[in-house]
Amino acid sequence: MDANKKAIKLLQVERTIKSLAKNNIEAQFVVSVSEVVPTLSTLMKEGESVAVGGSVTLDETGVLSHLRNGSYVFYDRYKKGITKAELDEVFLKSFSVDTYLSSANALTEHGEIYCVDGRSNRVSAMLYGPKQVILVVSWDKIVPDLISAILRVKQIAAPANATRLSTGAYCTQNGKCINAGCDDRHLMALSGGACEHTICSNYVVFSHQQIQGRMKVLIVGESLGY
Repeated sequence: MDANKKAIKLLQVERTIKSLAKNNIEAQFVVSVSEVVPTLSTLMKEGESVAVGGSVTLDETGVLSHLRNGSYVFYDRYKKGITKAELDEVFLKSFSVDTYLSSANALTEHGEIYCVDGRSNRVSAMLYGPKQVILVVSWDKIVPDLISAILRVKQIAAPANATRLSTGAYCTQNGKCINAGCDDRHLMALSGGACEHTICSNYVVFSHQQIQGRMKVLIVGESLGY
C-alpha cells in the first residue's frame, strides 16, 4: 500500500480503537497476519475452553490451526466428519467457554460492531455466555457508520458468504443484495419472503458493553475474510 494511503488508513484505525474503548470494548492493532496468533496467545491461557464462530478470517490468520495444537480445550465446529448432532452440541457448549473467537462483518468509526447471521449461533455467543469474546477483524471492515456497515454486508460480506456456502440466495446470482439500496422501508432486512434462501436472518449492533473487557477486537492491517 502507498505510504500516504497507509497513513490515512492508520488514522481511521486509531479513531475506531478510541471509539470502541468508549464502548468498553478493548481493541488493538497488529500490522500483519503473522502477529495475530502471538497476540492472541497473550490474551488466552493454556487449558482454557475455546469455541469459534463461522469465520474465514480465523482460518486465514492461522487461528484455527493454533487452537488445534492441544493447548486448549477446543470445541471444533470444523472437525472432520462432525455430525449434525455433534455440531449442535458444539454450538451449545460455546455458550459456556472461557474464550469465544470470531470475526465481525463491520466495525464503525463510532465504536460499534455490526454482525449479520443466519442460524445466529455466532452472534448469540458474542452477546452472552462466554467469559471473553475476541474478534479478529481486517482493517478493510472499518466503515464510517452503521449505514455503511449495512451496505458493506449487502454488497460484499453476504454475497461472498452465500456463495461460499452455496445457498442459492439472490445475491449469489447477482453479486449484491436484492435490496442493496437500503431504502427507508427496509434499512436492514428484506421485505417478507423476498429472498427464500437468505443467510441474513438476524442483524445485531454491539454498542456500549456493560462488562468492561469482556469483548476485545484485534484489528489486522491486511485484507482478510469477507
